Amino acid sequence: MQDLGISILFKGTNFLRLLGGLWTTVKISLIAVLISLPLGIILGLLMTSNSKFIKAVCRVYLDFIRIMPQLVLLFLVYFGATRTFGVNLSAFTSAVIVFVMWGTAEMGDLVRSALISIPKHQYDSAAALGMNSRQTFRYVILPQTVRRLLPPSINLITRMIKTTSLVVLIGMVEVLKVAQQIIDANRFEYPTASLWIYGVIFLLYFLICWPISLLSRALEKRWAD
Repeated sequence: MQDLGISILFKGTNFLRLLGGLWTTVKISLIAVLISLPLGIILGLLMTSNSKFIKAVCRVYLDFIRIMPQLVLLFLVYFGATRTFGVNLSAFTSAVIVFVMWGTAEMGDLVRSALISIPKHQYDSAAALGMNSRQTFRYVILPQTVRRLLPPSINLITRMIKTTSLVVLIGMVEVLKVAQQIIDANRFEYPTASLWIYGVIFLLYFLICWPISLLSRALEKRWAD
């Protein structure tokens, strides 16, 4: 039977190397998410403050991060900071910094949107019941904000996981870099290796992101009822 090239996956430690590269990608995403979520909540609260100066600063930061492509930010942090300021940043550290910056901006805007979506009569009703500002936020505003915030936050996590594939362009040995190494090392023996290698990477990303997407959909459906 003709070898279609799928055996490249089981040659030596190729499959384990792909899993190791995937873990690097997941680790970057996990660290970035754990840091950017609380920072994003703080940013979102600041964006709804009464201070025009604070709101302007937050808006500039948000617009800068949104306009600037993540790849350019990676180059600025990894190459620019090293050459301009003499800061020795590893590719891993640079990737975490960039995705924390991006995740914080996106999460901040989600928090801002969730907070301003609460109808004004909710505040008035809480005041009519004799609640002070802290009680109103804790018992009325916060529960509704969390319900509005969780589904898009989970979607943001899946976007961060997928976007971390860009770190291959700053020399990070993650799953795509490992794939390129395997394909280049076996290009003559397995000319169709790219089909199977990238197919497995697609499957691995799918297996990670699909359950997260299902969770987001389930929460939206549950709270819409």
